[in-house]
Amino acid sequence: MTRSQAREQAFALLFEKSFHPDADLGVLTELSLINGSLEDDPFTLRLAECAWEHLYTIDETIERLTENWSRSRLSRVALAALRLGIAEILYCDDIPAGATINECVELCKRFGEPSDASFINGVLGSLAREAK
Repeated sequence: MTRSQAREQAFALLFEKSFHPDADLGVLTELSLINGSLEDDPFTLRLAECAWEHLYTIDETIERLTENWSRSRLSRVALAALRLGIAEILYCDDIPAGATINECVELCKRFGEPSDASFINGVLGSLAREAK
């Protein structure tokens, strides 16, 4: 499995989790493995678990970086992409920020509204510059 495919799976898990905030990520992962919508992949699980482990800090970062946007105004696609991207930029030192941003933008182009991709690019780009 490529890293792009693994990111898409992690994105899908985070997207699903946004509909079931009280559900355990491990349970959602197991159900997805059983029904065949998820392949067992260490990189996928690493990204999804990292994002969920640091969710509070990630959501605070989203609120700070999206000054005039509350999290509730974001589409679930944009929210999942931001959570994934912020987790990678802040907690995965072995992944270049540029690759992360590009992958999250591509996920938004594929699954979101046309405006989601440019919004995600701007937010994650700001975070990457800040994190340097």
